[in-house]
Amino acid sequence: MSGSTSEALKNIKNKHRRQKVYGEIKHAKNKQKHTLRAERAKEERANPELKEERIANNIPETIESKRVYDETIAAEVEGDDEFQQYFNTAVEPKILLTTNASAKKPAYEFADILMEFLPNVTFVKRKKEYSMKDMSEFCKNRDFTDLIVINEDKKKVTGLTFIHLPEGPTFYFSITSLVEGKRIEGHGRATDHIPELVLNNFNSRFGKTVGRLFQSMFPHKPEIQGRQVITLHNQRDFIFFRRHRYIFRNEEKVGLQELGPQFTLKLRRMQKGIKGETVWEHRPDMERDKRKFYL
Repeated sequence: MSGSTSEALKNIKNKHRRQKVYGEIKHAKNKQKHTLRAERAKEERANPELKEERIANNIPETIESKRVYDETIAAEVEGDDEFQQYFNTAVEPKILLTTNASAKKPAYEFADILMEFLPNVTFVKRKKEYSMKDMSEFCKNRDFTDLIVINEDKKKVTGLTFIHLPEGPTFYFSITSLVEGKRIEGHGRATDHIPELVLNNFNSRFGKTVGRLFQSMFPHKPEIQGRQVITLHNQRDFIFFRRHRYIFRNEEKVGLQELGPQFTLKLRRMQKGIKGETVWEHRPDMERDKRKFYL
């Protein structure tokens, strides 16, 4: 509403009269808007190129479109990073899964969920006297490639720590919005086939390193006959986990059936080696610029 219209309404002291005038003004503006739309539609029917030009120019602005890109967005990950052994050799992942000390029932229930889709995974109950370095040494001596620790607090799963072996790095993610597969309407039942892994929007150099962490936990060759796919979709530095199965309804139509679970990860910290020097850490001030993303 223009300033002159607002001033005119303020000068009307009677409330009911003011509301009536406001309604008349609003009705007139809506009528004018519909008239302009009808005229534009008539012109576009006569000349379809006008509609194509309007659609091409009428791209809504989003936080993603306003993203502040940095110089690492197109950079390749160096060939000698900590995950290179997995990509250069035929080594298959071997994962040890455990919890934080004094974990409660929700942590063990989440461990069962993870074991449904993580390949070649072994769960070991955490003993209080063992530190992260102790567990890492235990894993290295038994040829485990990754250690995953479920963090639980006040009977709620709060995070996941990933340690890539033998030399790190270490990642800590917070976890939210956990939904078990059985609570998803129309969910399917998963099989033991090794799924395909799809990574979306891990565009920066740092994001590609995080993507390589997830890639290193799945075998090189998925079992396509299982028709199962795990998607890790990064949006505004929140990583959404989803698991589906392809359903071939006929020769032309393909659908997706969700298997679950659903949860959201957010990277909080990356460290060199086994819980060594902090390379990157999420800070509260990073939330100020809504256009800047790190993955």
